[in-house]
Amino acid sequence: MSLENDLKEAIDGIGRSFEEFKVENNKLIAKGVKDALAEAKLEQLGQKIDGLTGKKEDLEKRMKLEREEREALERKVNLLSVSGGKPADDLEHKAVLDFNVQIKAVAQSRRQPPPADVDVEGFRSYKRAFESLCRKGRDGITSEELKTLQVGVEADGGFLVPADTSGRIITRVFELSPIRAIANVQPIGSDRLEGMWDLDEAADGWVGETGGRPDTKTPQVGKYEIPAHEQYARPRASQKLLDDAAVDIEAWLALKVGDRFARREGAAFIVGDGVSRPRGFTNYPTAATSDATRAWGTIEHINTGVNSDFAASNPADILFDLEGAFKTAYLGNAKIVTRRQVVTKVRKFKGSDNNYLWQPGLAAGKPSTLIGYPLVMAEDMPALAAGSLSLAMGDFNEGYQIVDRLGVRVLRDPYTEKPYVIFYSIRRVGGAVVQFECIKFVRFST
Repeated sequence: MSLENDLKEAIDGIGRSFEEFKVENNKLIAKGVKDALAEAKLEQLGQKIDGLTGKKEDLEKRMKLEREEREALERKVNLLSVSGGKPADDLEHKAVLDFNVQIKAVAQSRRQPPPADVDVEGFRSYKRAFESLCRKGRDGITSEELKTLQVGVEADGGFLVPADTSGRIITRVFELSPIRAIANVQPIGSDRLEGMWDLDEAADGWVGETGGRPDTKTPQVGKYEIPAHEQYARPRASQKLLDDAAVDIEAWLALKVGDRFARREGAAFIVGDGVSRPRGFTNYPTAATSDATRAWGTIEHINTGVNSDFAASNPADILFDLEGAFKTAYLGNAKIVTRRQVVTKVRKFKGSDNNYLWQPGLAAGKPSTLIGYPLVMAEDMPALAAGSLSLAMGDFNEGYQIVDRLGVRVLRDPYTEKPYVIFYSIRRVGGAVVQFECIKFVRFST
């Protein structure tokens, strides 16, 4: 069966399951009393909907990847290499250019003179030498291979991952990290991103033709910094496997490192404390005060009135109160971020028109929505508890800034855990809230 048919089947399954869910929930509401069996059936239907939604999203990613690969193949042309004059396809040509950007960024960070550009043949040689390094270690590669690797060597002995591997790692991180997909992402060439907060307005006044014109208030600005913290992964393989198996080192590194980086950064962007890691948007002080009176650096929350849960009466009202707390400019790109534990509750909510406020995405590329806003599932959001910030809403592209330091490095360690070889992979990433008016929380508290 084709991916298109699989996707259609998943979407149809979501629709049927949600219709069944509504029927069962309406019966439970009509009873007016708790029914353990009915609640269990609703839970099963909710899990089925979540499973089919996950399958739909996975199929959409696979179809997007296939489409991009097909388009890349269609675009292939015989481009000349940067300087060697031998043919290369457009993807390899781009990989060479990306690699040259990386080695220049490394040199700049070390305050070293920029190295000469590597051509296509040089890049192919580097990849072959890198493969040999991963399999045999530094002592097992030839002098020519070691010489080839010098273009990517760091002072501490680390080598850059070839650019296409690095690209595959970052692509996988993008696919798996829910906050990265909705936040603002900025590559940087230094150890931090600096920016200005414009928090004030210039004063003015009315004046007659001959009246005096005294000085007016000058607006004040503030400064923020987002450092790039070091993130690492330690995938490992046995030396026997590296010696004997036809292992695709690049694909293996991309899979293992990409998964690890995505899980770690996904949690940090939400709950990180900012110490040697990004500061997550739930890790800032919050207050139940409006934008007009709340101190900058504090995020607004609205209490549900019940610890660890929504209010028993009209529980959906809090969602509309949350929407109403935003300035109009931030609602056009707003999204709701929460975890499945909360979705199982809001899926039962109805509006004044008796329609369900949670709606499934019943078209390819369309996400589930809550009160009309795209819903982002992030299991790293705080679990329901007294005072928990388990649901956030806002324009995260405007409010949360992610910084990526160019380059990925790999250190090969065959000694620490013999007979395994550890591939110690390093990248640098940071994150912080930069606009405190366009993200708000539902706080599950009295």
